[in-house]
Amino acid sequence: MHRTAQIALGVAVLLAGATPALAQPAATADAGHTAWMLSATAFVLLMTLPGLALFYAGLVRLKNALSVMAHCVAIACLASVLWLFGAYSLSFSGNGLLLGDLGKFALMNVHRDSVAGLIPEHLFFMFQMTFAVITPALIVGAVVERIRFAAVMLFCGLWLLIVYAPVCHWVWGGGWLMQRHVMDYAGGLVVHATAGASALVLAWRLGPRDGFPRDLSPPHNPGMTMIGAGMLWVGWYGFNAGSALAANGDAAAALMATHLSAASAGLVWAFIEHRRFRRASMVGLVTGVVAGLATVTPASGFVGPLGGVVLGAAGSFVCYRAVDFVKHRLKVDDSLDVFAVHGVGGILGTVMVAVLASTRLGGVGYAPGVGMGGQALTQMIGVAAVVAWSVLATLALVFVIRRTVGLRARDEHIEEGLDMSAHGERAWNP
Repeated sequence: MHRTAQIALGVAVLLAGATPALAQPAATADAGHTAWMLSATAFVLLMTLPGLALFYAGLVRLKNALSVMAHCVAIACLASVLWLFGAYSLSFSGNGLLLGDLGKFALMNVHRDSVAGLIPEHLFFMFQMTFAVITPALIVGAVVERIRFAAVMLFCGLWLLIVYAPVCHWVWGGGWLMQRHVMDYAGGLVVHATAGASALVLAWRLGPRDGFPRDLSPPHNPGMTMIGAGMLWVGWYGFNAGSALAANGDAAAALMATHLSAASAGLVWAFIEHRRFRRASMVGLVTGVVAGLATVTPASGFVGPLGGVVLGAAGSFVCYRAVDFVKHRLKVDDSLDVFAVHGVGGILGTVMVAVLASTRLGGVGYAPGVGMGGQALTQMIGVAAVVAWSVLATLALVFVIRRTVGLRARDEHIEEGLDMSAHGERAWNP
């Protein structure tokens, strides 16, 4: 029966080719690409839950560890629902230069056999949703231990619709930056620049923790931070390689560049710490790894292995300097260095891809008629526009939140710890 079915299928194909007047079959999803993207989607969600939750929770004081985890879980739930009810459609539907439309609100016009490229559109929706989950969750790291839970929820919900969805449309959904051929393979602009810039503004307007910058308690569990960083590293394979939206050579090249960037960045950060303090800390080592991952993200599918190593090393060095600059020059308590690591790393990688994408350096080259100089200008325009919009929108959101649910937790709640005051639980009970 199996052989008979094969013959029948062959005859049908021949007949279809011999009769062009017949309607062509509708596009269908490729099973191999679909299988890979199902896995990549799970990898990216793993980055937030539990990866980012553990990474952040280990860096704060014990009395606030559970509150950070709660923020990550709550944001994952909120962003998922908002992605269905408007954010996905505003990002990927319509032909507007600045914003999509509501043609795919609640996926009302998307069916099980609908495809996006080579995969089911439902899967494309889910893959992009995991990006929408982790991006506002990154911002939380800048304001841990002193922000109201209600403020986190209101800010992140509005931010997803006002900042993330428009920028996503500009870069990936057919908007004006995509039409200028901006290069952002997996989110240097859409994820890291938006989250980093907004985190810096939010931390500035919220105010510092007591004792900032010199009298703060050390991370309560660096081992937990390392476990979270390991999950982030593995999950980033799905984040960057999955952005090929196919199981092909582009995905493999992106995965390779991603890994090499993380490895070189970890070594550079450890080297800097050893030269400065005569020891290399675990927290510093994994922070360097994350800096390398953030830096390679916009370039991962456009550069070769050498580009990955260069991006990781440069990102680690620049982000290390940025940490000191934010804390001691700007005097902003970006608690877990969201801007210095994710924002600066994503921006640096977005600019450097204009050089490292050159075919002479093992990259894929540029769009027809575009050279290195023109690409560099486009990348800088993209950075300026995305950062400016993120900053202005965040200032407006802070104004609204202060006059509604309030922004900063009460002093007695901060002293008690947000685990008990906001959630009535502890991460660990004695």
